[in-house]
Amino acid sequence: MISKISAIVGGVGGLILAFVIFQLMNTLWLLPAARNEGRSRLIAEQAVQSQKEELERKGDDAKLQRMSDFDLCVAYLGGVPECDSLRLQSIP
Repeated sequence: MISKISAIVGGVGGLILAFVIFQLMNTLWLLPAARNEGRSRLIAEQAVQSQKEELERKGDDAKLQRMSDFDLCVAYLGGVPECDSLRLQSIP
């Protein structure tokens, strides 16, 4: 009878000890490593996205600089009467 009780107590104690060890390992080693990896991945993704946006802006800026005042007015405002005065100014 005592051997069964001591076996149960030993098993439960072993489970609790294993649980505590694994929680300690997670807290001290696995979670900080995962947090650092996630942070590094986020920084890399932001850098790639920033570079894509910068290249897109440079392309848009080059396109806008080649457009005449009349073309800019029509592209952004539509065919409003104010754009007609710009067309007359751009004719040499």
